[in-house]
Amino acid sequence: MNIFIFAELSQVLMRKSFLFSYSEGADDWWNEIGGSKQWQSGPTYYILSASYALVSLVALVQLVRIQLRVPEYGWTIQKVFHLMNFLVNGLRAVLFGLYKSVLLIKPKALEMLLMDLPGLLFFSTYTLLVLFWAEIYHQARSLPTDKLRPAYYIINGFIYFTQVCIWIFIRVSRSPVAVEAARIFFSVISFGTALGFLIYGGRLFIMLRHFPIESRGRQKKLEEVCAYV
Repeated sequence: MNIFIFAELSQVLMRKSFLFSYSEGADDWWNEIGGSKQWQSGPTYYILSASYALVSLVALVQLVRIQLRVPEYGWTIQKVFHLMNFLVNGLRAVLFGLYKSVLLIKPKALEMLLMDLPGLLFFSTYTLLVLFWAEIYHQARSLPTDKLRPAYYIINGFIYFTQVCIWIFIRVSRSPVAVEAARIFFSVISFGTALGFLIYGGRLFIMLRHFPIESRGRQKKLEEVCAYV
């Protein structure tokens, strides 16, 4: 669950200056942080940039390793997951590294799009992992899997459509209500992704515990599920 907390906090931090400029009803302590030159000139953004760059590099290494090991399988869910992980964390690393320039982008709608896009890609990336676990679980239990991928596409399509509507609403209304809607929306999709992790990650973990103890694949997959959940 730590990965969702870290991503949520960094997403909020990246969007705070934009939201501060649109919302006059924010809390005093948050306004103080938003206008603090000491906070903005500190190393926080660069530490986050370096952290995301490291995660992005690890994802790229994993992608290359899998491709070299099993090139004949084409683009599997695992490969797409590592590619998306590389892209979303690389984008966040760039945005945090160049945050001063990003916050000066005009129009503001483009600035908000750049700051929100990593959060949307993060949602797509980790719901893809949930899809991967769900397919494993359903196949192992001889349950139908034909509705899992369509559900993934429909849910992601709905999330992106809703986010575009929120961007338009904020651009047109410029009201604190629109800003609050954006905050709640990102909290909801983060909670939804975490819930998917708990449901299918937990089910897969319990199922794998019943595999033979000497199974190397079982032990490796258990460690992987535990690391993500």
